[in-house]
Amino acid sequence: MTQLLNRCVAMVFLLLFVTQMNAKDTFPDGSPIPQWFRETKNIKLRELGKQYRVTDFGVINDSTKLQTEQLQAVIDQAAEAGGGVVLIPKGVYLTSSLFFKPHTHLYLEEGAVIKGSDDISHFPVMKTRIEGQTLDYFAALINADGVDGFTISGKGTINGNGLRYWKSFWQRRAVNPNCTNIDELRPRLVYISNSKNVQLSGVRLENSPFWTTHLYKCENVKLLGLYIYSPSEPVKAPSTDAVDIDACTNVLIKDCYMSVNDDAIALKGGKGPTANEDSNNGGNNNIIIEDCTFGFCHSALTFGSECLHSRNIVMRRCVIKERAARLLWLKMRPDTPQNYEYVLVEDVKGEARNFLYIRPWTQFFDLKGQEEMPKSYSSHVTMRNINLVCETFFNVDASDQYELNDFSFEGLRIEATKDGTIHKEYIKGLSIKDVVVNDEEIK
Repeated sequence: MTQLLNRCVAMVFLLLFVTQMNAKDTFPDGSPIPQWFRETKNIKLRELGKQYRVTDFGVINDSTKLQTEQLQAVIDQAAEAGGGVVLIPKGVYLTSSLFFKPHTHLYLEEGAVIKGSDDISHFPVMKTRIEGQTLDYFAALINADGVDGFTISGKGTINGNGLRYWKSFWQRRAVNPNCTNIDELRPRLVYISNSKNVQLSGVRLENSPFWTTHLYKCENVKLLGLYIYSPSEPVKAPSTDAVDIDACTNVLIKDCYMSVNDDAIALKGGKGPTANEDSNNGGNNNIIIEDCTFGFCHSALTFGSECLHSRNIVMRRCVIKERAARLLWLKMRPDTPQNYEYVLVEDVKGEARNFLYIRPWTQFFDLKGQEEMPKSYSSHVTMRNINLVCETFFNVDASDQYELNDFSFEGLRIEATKDGTIHKEYIKGLSIKDVVVNDEEIK
């Protein structure tokens, strides 16, 4: 009887603890985090409907023969039959743009590789979204527009085969240092737009010619256990952001490894002095990045450079290593009205050259004929429980272009090898509690 009573008491305390923890699990603005963010099981192949093994439909294991038409025909057949999963077996399959339809999915078996063509003429030009603009540009390798419930899963690889594109980019930059990313023609790896309830899990996304994973105007997207990689040497893979979140709501990035030659996670949404008046643009809301590992990158988490409004952004329980340039980067673009608010970075450890980096972002600055720069803001940013070795702790510039308000540093243990100073006057309402830099407590 005593043992039963003790078990009941223990169960009551456990339930109270779980209830209390869930009650405290809120976004930075105090709103509750939905249960959806805690449901992180990988999708099972058997749950995806009828299987369409591509080799049963004339597709062959050949890394040199372009098979775009054959692969697209399998996707189309699955869609026409009511849906199902396009299954890529072990082998290497060369293709250009593939377009997934409603009720279709992509599954890559272990050892399966979708290899992108390195000839840009194989990729169609269409209306799409790139660098905060809606314009005619090249389709990605994998595309899904308006495909609610779309999934990419398995243990295989989507390889963008980007080396030729990277070499071409740097050669063009040598001739014209002012050429933009989209001046040098190259496709993205995965582009998912106008879709709800999307999940990417388990696969490897490698060597993208341009951005690796681009989400545009999507809701309820989970990226689980992905390996996202592009090299920094011997040839740098320019602008191969791991994940670009562009006007999206409810995104979970969990248990992913990201090492790319640009920003690991970049928040987008639009650019230009009237960007907030364009219905193609939008803000990002309710984004959680947790239990991830970051290798080489320009920044683990970046707001910008084409970002309008981002709110309730959480990064927690992450490890930063392998020469990451920045932990948190707020790009304040002087030709765009921006607002970055209610941001939480907590329980992070590792190494980065900069702890916090906030400066005007003037690359390709364009007021489009307007005389005055729009004002930008960032507020309610909390960074706590962080152990980091860096070169510069507080790499922040004051500017009339933007206002920084209500930042909080708490429970920080920082080793800054070059500069550990804080310019408190740059941020209105800066709260500092239990912050130690180079073994000295900062008051």
